[in-house]
Amino acid sequence: MSEESKSNLHVFSDASREFVTLRLEGQLLGIPVLAVHDVLSAQKITRIPLAPDWVAGVLNLRGRIVTAINLRQRLGFPPRSDDEEDMSVVLEFKGEPYSLQIDEVGDVLRLEDDQLERNPVTLDPRWREVSRGIYRLDGELLVALDVEKLLDFDQQTVAA
Repeated sequence: MSEESKSNLHVFSDASREFVTLRLEGQLLGIPVLAVHDVLSAQKITRIPLAPDWVAGVLNLRGRIVTAINLRQRLGFPPRSDDEEDMSVVLEFKGEPYSLQIDEVGDVLRLEDDQLERNPVTLDPRWREVSRGIYRLDGELLVALDVEKLLDFDQQTVAA
């Protein structure tokens, strides 16, 4: 095989990650695929009295009680103006299941670690607080969410 042919081969290195892509308020976000347990369409959510506004409530997923987090409110955005129902991405953190209420779920992307860039100073502070960094894709940025920062409510103040 010629050197030119070898350089045209796309080989996934060990230094790559797969992300489930999702959208919130038009922004493309990525969650590590290994962190995602389920993707759900709209679910019946039961409100919890005296819970913070960003806790949408709880839902029952195959007999497990799952805390539903309204990611829009968690990050300080207004409710959706359209009549579309939220989708959910279910994650587990510190042994507890959480459902992130989002606008829509996209594809799974494999991205190379060396393409991950530090958060730009111009990135909205609400995103920067919960982001591991960004990937520059064709025409837009993918914000790589840090699940631990997003769900570790004891260690941080919630974005306003």
